[in-house]
Amino acid sequence: MADDSSRGLFETKLDIHDRKQFELKLEYQPSGTDDESQYFVEATFFIPRALNITADTYPREDFYADLHNYVRFKTPVLSFEELLTGDHSPLVQLEQRMTFGVLGPETEVVYDAKMLGCVLRGALRRFSRGMKEQCRRVTDGLDGGTQAMPSPELQKLARRSIDSTQRVLQRFRSTVALLADKYGLSEKTRASLRLVDEYLSLLVEQSFRKIVVQMDSMPRGGGFSELRRELMDVVIADESYRKLHGLASVIAPDSDNEEYTHRIGFLKKFCMNILFLHVQRSSPRKAWEEVLFALAAGLAMAFALGVGLFAQNRYPQVSFNFFVIAVIGYMMKDRIKEGLRRLAASFAGKFLFERTTRILDPVTHDDVGVCQEKIDFGSAVDVAESITRLREQDDLIVAAKGELPESVIRYRKKIVLESNMLPRVADGIVSGVTDIIRVNVERMLHDMDDPDYTIDYVDLEDFSVEKLRASKAYRVDVAFRFSVDDGKHQETTVKLVRLVLDRNGIKRMSEITSSPSGVRSKVTVPSTPPEPGRLPKPTSAAV
Repeated sequence: MADDSSRGLFETKLDIHDRKQFELKLEYQPSGTDDESQYFVEATFFIPRALNITADTYPREDFYADLHNYVRFKTPVLSFEELLTGDHSPLVQLEQRMTFGVLGPETEVVYDAKMLGCVLRGALRRFSRGMKEQCRRVTDGLDGGTQAMPSPELQKLARRSIDSTQRVLQRFRSTVALLADKYGLSEKTRASLRLVDEYLSLLVEQSFRKIVVQMDSMPRGGGFSELRRELMDVVIADESYRKLHGLASVIAPDSDNEEYTHRIGFLKKFCMNILFLHVQRSSPRKAWEEVLFALAAGLAMAFALGVGLFAQNRYPQVSFNFFVIAVIGYMMKDRIKEGLRRLAASFAGKFLFERTTRILDPVTHDDVGVCQEKIDFGSAVDVAESITRLREQDDLIVAAKGELPESVIRYRKKIVLESNMLPRVADGIVSGVTDIIRVNVERMLHDMDDPDYTIDYVDLEDFSVEKLRASKAYRVDVAFRFSVDDGKHQETTVKLVRLVLDRNGIKRMSEITSSPSGVRSKVTVPSTPPEPGRLPKPTSAAV
């Protein structure tokens, strides 16, 4: 679910990652006109009380443990043409090391090669989206009975991409071979370049295989068959290349392809790690809490000491009255101390962030920004009126207000980026930062009922009785507020989604829009949805 209203300086995308996690992808793109850009992210969870999620059963430490965060630079966007000829192309920069005879540190050679993999991956994804759109148009034409041959746009896009990817692969492989022969690269550098070569081959193969699958609904004859064959030839060529070099990253129809998927995952992480920013976390709130707790202890001790001095002045130290007053003073001192500690903790929780993360450039190790996070529970959460209005489009929410309590958890995050510390890409544009947050919902599933049960079904025609499968699910609303403060530009957007969960995990996610009827739109489901139950006949009743 992409948020089109915040395009530019702050882009958001929300989707299901798997049956136990949903993912929030944030794109921070400072304008560069201000030294500092601030971004605010707020997620409020409205959880049914039946799931037994409270501050006691789900403490902050567990919530943070279920929160997986990845921060990286945005991948530079280069077209195939720019990749082959542009000054900022990592392929061109790699070739220039050979042309000018200046190798530089071998780590920079590996960096350029990995960056080529990252940029090519983005270009292939845009190619896949373009082909999917062209195929959709062709399919619409076929439904109308007018489209029988590939459109010129479809053929041009496919053949231009085939030519570009083959040129990228050939130039990269020839350049790497020349560099290795001329400069005698270390074995680690050679191994790294071989892995990048394998990754590039897999990227091309997977992208073109996906396009061939998308074209499965096209006619089997004429130009469509010829175009599919050209695309499939690229897949076969890259598979053959890896087989020739004895690599295990080849799909085998008669195996579980465990090695294939392992190498894909490893190579993706290996090449993209140059984009990921280093983070250093700290908890300044704990330090302030210790100071406040020390003040609380001092005030309590001052009270106890005052009571002791009063008793000493009024009664002899060996008297029973002195003994009673001293004990009472100690009891009051202990309670005052604990009460002040609670007040101090409440004050700290209201105004101080719990975690602070320094974001460091992976190459220069300079600070490029700072991230602060905190979590609030229950009454400490002030729900915005705009979110309340969105939720109250549902009569179930309105009727249950004040009668059926729910647990409320709010996660807040503030990101400050230093524009002058971010690298520049083509045309001097400041490189953006991608922030990926994955939330694991498994803790919410512990107290759920079994997801499947049966209901009696009576056919009104012959009064036969059957058992129908029914499913038990729970609704968790998650409200998001996104804000950006970038010099002269300030903007805030709100989004409300509903997670439908059962004991197996996430069944689906739907966005609640501000329409009069409260219609849910942009429904997404995991890649392996549960099997649906049997639908009753129109002339039947369930009891």
